[in-house]
Amino acid sequence: MVINTNIASMNAASQLQQNSSNLSASLARLSSGSKITSPAADSAGLAVSMKLGAQIARTDAAKNNVNNAVSFNQTQDGYLQQVNSALTRMSELSVSAQDVTKTTSDRALYNQEYQTLGSYVNDVATKSFNGVSLFNGNTLNVTSDSEGATFSNLGVNLGSTSYTNATGGDISSVSGAKTARTDVSTAISQLASDRANIGSNEETLGYYNNQLSSLSNNLSAAKSQITDVDVATESTNYAKANILVQSGTAMLAQANSAPQSVLRLLS
Repeated sequence: MVINTNIASMNAASQLQQNSSNLSASLARLSSGSKITSPAADSAGLAVSMKLGAQIARTDAAKNNVNNAVSFNQTQDGYLQQVNSALTRMSELSVSAQDVTKTTSDRALYNQEYQTLGSYVNDVATKSFNGVSLFNGNTLNVTSDSEGATFSNLGVNLGSTSYTNATGGDISSVSGAKTARTDVSTAISQLASDRANIGSNEETLGYYNNQLSSLSNNLSAAKSQITDVDVATESTNYAKANILVQSGTAMLAQANSAPQSVLRLLS
């Protein structure tokens, strides 16, 4: 038995230090909800989780872009539904103005309504969505994924001759009414095509939106596997470390008191 070097006490102190460190780490994980409380805990996992977190943020931003584009298209179609009603009425007026039983005064009244409806369609052509023109015909490139790929959102041009010929018509005469009927029919055909394009835009954007939602969920699940603590498992680890710290403290006390027994040999 030696006094200067207490091997038992050194071993007990080493085990106590390790168990105390484990207890502190377990407590930190439980209190933060994260398995990675410092870079030293899992440097590789931290690097991967940071990249996943950045991709999740980009994916969510792309999803917002797609949702805004859907709202843009829905706003367009809302206006075009009213334009369709206006053009339908203008078409009706252009035929009514060709009635040989109508007087010039009657046609003037028809033309007044026709001009008012034409002005409405022209006014719709100037509308915008958050400062972006709704009907200038430009194709908008909508960001559709986290890496910057885009979807070409086809535009609608209410300023094209297909529409302006109709809105600029005059049905105050029979000949003018005949010309207006042809122009309005052309405008209605163009409107049908434009609304079909809007429908196609919305459908495709819906697919992108679902895709981005699924990707974001899967990326979040992958990141969770790396960073999120399993509370049930960690609680067990915490209880184990706590018991070991308590027992280690008791054993260190015993190891430190052991050299005192040497005094009996000297008495």
